[in-house]
Amino acid sequence: MARFINKSKEEIGLSPDALVFRGEQRSKDVLLRIIDFDASNLQEDAIKTVKEAMQYLDKNTVTWLNIDGLHNLEIMEEISQAFDFDPLVIAEVLNTASRPKVLEYDNCILITIKMMQMKSESSKITIENLSLILTKSVLISFQETKGDVFEPVRERIRKQKKRIRNGGTDYLTFALLDIVIDNYLYVINLLGEKIETLEENLLVNPNEIVINEINNYKKELNFLRKNIKPAKEMIFSLAKLETDLIEEDTDIHFKELQDNISQASDSSDSYREILSDQLNIYHTTISSKLNDTMKFLTVFSVIFIPLTFIAGIYGTNFENVPELGYRYSYYIMWGVMAIIAVGMLFYFRNKKWL
Repeated sequence: MARFINKSKEEIGLSPDALVFRGEQRSKDVLLRIIDFDASNLQEDAIKTVKEAMQYLDKNTVTWLNIDGLHNLEIMEEISQAFDFDPLVIAEVLNTASRPKVLEYDNCILITIKMMQMKSESSKITIENLSLILTKSVLISFQETKGDVFEPVRERIRKQKKRIRNGGTDYLTFALLDIVIDNYLYVINLLGEKIETLEENLLVNPNEIVINEINNYKKELNFLRKNIKPAKEMIFSLAKLETDLIEEDTDIHFKELQDNISQASDSSDSYREILSDQLNIYHTTISSKLNDTMKFLTVFSVIFIPLTFIAGIYGTNFENVPELGYRYSYYIMWGVMAIIAVGMLFYFRNKKWL
């Protein structure tokens, strides 16, 4: 499956608001978890139906409904009807290949972004689509698979951290996005360490293994940048929104996200340039080694050309070769050849060709 674009033939011509799951099913079951809290109370539970979440709508609390697994269209339709969302909202959630974006509707804000992690065993970046629907009292998050990415946020809620317990759904949205972008920085840091280590190996022992690693890291970095760039656009658009769903006190936190996503984007650009420089270093080093080899072979050939000439003269089949009758001719020939060879070596050395 292509990592940069995923479009099936069946999706062509579908209505934009059609409730069709456009992605790869990554979990067997759909898990619904709910956390309802305010400054002094907390209720956390796993629920089986969307109707169970409706009891929290009339409470003066913050409700976080997290859904792991997007393939159950019945549940998705129930959510759309229960919360009176525009059909386009859930249709966008079901499209896991969509670009990161922020869309404002009458009663909610839809945010989509890619979550990235790096598998330690394969050093390959994995990606998952995250969708957030922000309303005044409820935040609904949609994940493709069950994971512990947002466990630090849950722990802050459980430990009664004042900022998040006193905040609203807008601050909770910031907390989740902050986790996602922090993971961007973490993945870039891991990839950057490998790239910098590779540069040291490149100078010591440039070989095919190193060039293959450079190409692999370049692919991963391009994949990373392909998702960070639109995420940066989304974060900047989100910070500029003028909506009642985001309090003024929370605006400053969304602006913090701008700094973090900019750092992630700049770091990915820097490592891209480093990889390009490493490719240039590799080709330059290989060319230099090839030049050294050709220089040695050329010097070797030039030395033996006159020696071959001399040996060729005395290897002819003429009967009358005067030097053949001289007693020391053989030794004189070897002496002349040795003087020529040594003389050429000194000459090449003085010219700094050796």
